[in-house]
Amino acid sequence: MEFNEKTIESDLIFDGRVVKLYKDSVELSTGQKTFREVVKHTGGVVILALKEDKVLLVKQFRYPMKEVMFELPAGKLEQGEDPFEAAKRELEEETGYCAKSWTDLGYVYTSPGYSDEKLYLYKAENLEYTYCHPDEGEIIQAFEYPLETVLSMVDSGEINDAKTLCALMRAKIKR
Repeated sequence: MEFNEKTIESDLIFDGRVVKLYKDSVELSTGQKTFREVVKHTGGVVILALKEDKVLLVKQFRYPMKEVMFELPAGKLEQGEDPFEAAKRELEEETGYCAKSWTDLGYVYTSPGYSDEKLYLYKAENLEYTYCHPDEGEIIQAFEYPLETVLSMVDSGEINDAKTLCALMRAKIKR
């Protein structure tokens, strides 16, 4: 069986500040024709910042979910921006910390069934506080939690953010 799809036509349906939505006409390897809706996104970064035995989390209201969430610091890539540079920028913007040691944890695709969003994961250690300066329109607060507390928050369902769960798994953090 061949796993391939050929794009016949791609129509831009919506061109927003964060995403673009396309409706693509495709031909499957069987010859059947169908449509795919594709959300294009510039991607982002996620930072597992460790301050000695504590994990830095940020708390913010997430409008699509209509709830306050705990997450690892993260942010959107600017067009053409290097992911590592974006990770350093986002860590400082959201938490006020800079890191002396960085580990690349790879990347994940957030929802490959309909989006091309790719998140680059990093672990940051040996932190030094500078100052916090969130983006305009961003209301965010950083917290330091012991690793055991963060893992309990995952177990209890208090942390449900997929990018946070993925970064914790990639770092192979154990109790």
